[in-house]
Amino acid sequence: MGYLAIVDLGSNSTRFVIEKLQADGTFQEIERIKRDTRLAEGMEQNGGRLTEVAMQRVFDAVAEFQAIVQTYQDLEIIGIATAAVREAKNQAQFVKRLQENYQFEIRVLTGDQEAYYDYLGAMSALNHINNAWLLDTGGASIELVGIEDRMAVNFISLPFGAVNLAERFNLNGPESIDGVALTEAEQYIDQEYDVLPWLECDQQPIILLGGANRTLARLDRMRQGYEDYGSFHGYQMAVDQVQTIFDDLRKMNHQERAAILGAEANRADIIISGLLPLMQLVEVTGTTKVIFSSSGVREGILQEYRLEHDTIISNL
Repeated sequence: MGYLAIVDLGSNSTRFVIEKLQADGTFQEIERIKRDTRLAEGMEQNGGRLTEVAMQRVFDAVAEFQAIVQTYQDLEIIGIATAAVREAKNQAQFVKRLQENYQFEIRVLTGDQEAYYDYLGAMSALNHINNAWLLDTGGASIELVGIEDRMAVNFISLPFGAVNLAERFNLNGPESIDGVALTEAEQYIDQEYDVLPWLECDQQPIILLGGANRTLARLDRMRQGYEDYGSFHGYQMAVDQVQTIFDDLRKMNHQERAAILGAEANRADIIISGLLPLMQLVEVTGTTKVIFSSSGVREGILQEYRLEHDTIISNL
């Protein structure tokens, strides 16, 4: 059978996976690479345009992926881009450079599409959950989904995330977080949530996706003394555990956060802003626990691809 590669140009990282399509329609992961490219970095100060430095980081990652792709035969590539590219005023120029210099085409997902793929990927891997909120916190956006009886009844993408919140409210400095700046960021998020009539107090769990949320899971697992920190899918935390970790991180300066984050020290400047959408969502919904999912947009696209493949096979 053939291979399917997915290249995901996210606002904070660029990810690359190769999956082998099995005879039964399932996938086997062959390659997985992540590069911290911070594509959304500097957009706030650059008039809503992707900066040359950030774009070059992505181009370097794509060139690396391209070299790997060339070693495979019978391979189909799906390229996607999310909030940073979606919102960028120089989106067309960025996409054109990818096409001309790397023969690489991308599909810029709408916010609704990104939220839908998040839902599809997460629910395909969390079979025991019927009702929940879903929150995916990226570098330049969050995706929110209301799930009832395993169906997505409401979903939206909002234009703030770990990177642009940090830049907008100066939450990425070397010292501990300024209380006034933090309050302003919280109020901004609350205003965005207030206009969503379907977002209400309901103690159903929150399914979490995104880098900052994954870091939260890893920190808690370390505190619990787990030896294997790699797999966190399905891991659960009580809200008071979430609050404790957030409060501890908030009191630290950049150097102290980097030390406790260890291998993820590069998130020290955006971990507070990355967790803020969750903290404010907890207040709105009154939830008592969160559940982590390692399946999101890319897995949602794989699910869609598999369903389309099954339909084609059944019609032959």
